[in-house]
Amino acid sequence: MAKFITTNSKQTQKLAEMLAKEIKSAPLQKRAFVVGLEGDLGSGKTTFTQGFARGLKIKEKILSPTFVILKKFKIHKHKLNVKNGHKYFYHFDCYRLESSKDLTTMGFKEIIKNTENIVLIEWADKIKRALPKDYLKIKFRWLDKNKREIKFEA
Repeated sequence: MAKFITTNSKQTQKLAEMLAKEIKSAPLQKRAFVVGLEGDLGSGKTTFTQGFARGLKIKEKILSPTFVILKKFKIHKHKLNVKNGHKYFYHFDCYRLESSKDLTTMGFKEIIKNTENIVLIEWADKIKRALPKDYLKIKFRWLDKNKREIKFEA
């Protein structure tokens, strides 16, 4: 487990950007790489997601898809990873979901089975039953107006 304290949104985004670059350059796994974010409202999950997307070279502005639940983005090829690699970034915001059953109609099982996908889920604690056992859990804790504690748990 690794723990970080960030004191502004730029630090939170930079941490996420570095993580995304590591994931993008790593060899493909047997399934999608799944990152689950947990924490209270305003604890930094969407800010982290914005930095994560930047690390994947996604140009579109990342907003919390609370009313959409799911957004799909194409990952542009990195020069070092041209032949194969991750192709899509899926951003889920599960705040409005009642349970993991709500994901069935969105093709969630197929999305996380595809090795070419990177999946980031805000409010992952709402759908724990649907997540693979070895997903990367990241917990956010609000410490004060700008300060956040961010814990990585494998």
